[in-house]
Amino acid sequence: MPPRVNRAKCDGCLSQSETFCVLICPGDLMALNPDSGKAYCRSERDCWDCMSCVKSCPHGAIETRLPYQLGYYPARLIPLVGSNKISWTVMDIHGNVERFTFKTRNDD
Repeated sequence: MPPRVNRAKCDGCLSQSETFCVLICPGDLMALNPDSGKAYCRSERDCWDCMSCVKSCPHGAIETRLPYQLGYYPARLIPLVGSNKISWTVMDIHGNVERFTFKTRNDD
């Protein structure tokens, strides 16, 4: 499923020359609407769900819904990126929540 931008949370990364989601998207699909100053996915059907934009957003304004093969609304997958780890919060269709944390860097 393509990313969904929460327009109330998105500030267009005002302090940056380009938004984090635009910089990180490997498919060059994220863009900034010049009228609203909010991020959006310019070609939703071409998004391959890598979730780079979701993980890079400093305000948590971008989320993705799980495809129907994996779950139904309101199932959600929410990342929280730290300096050397990423934590995933998974909510299933019944509201049950699980959290997983993984190291992303070796400090060796």
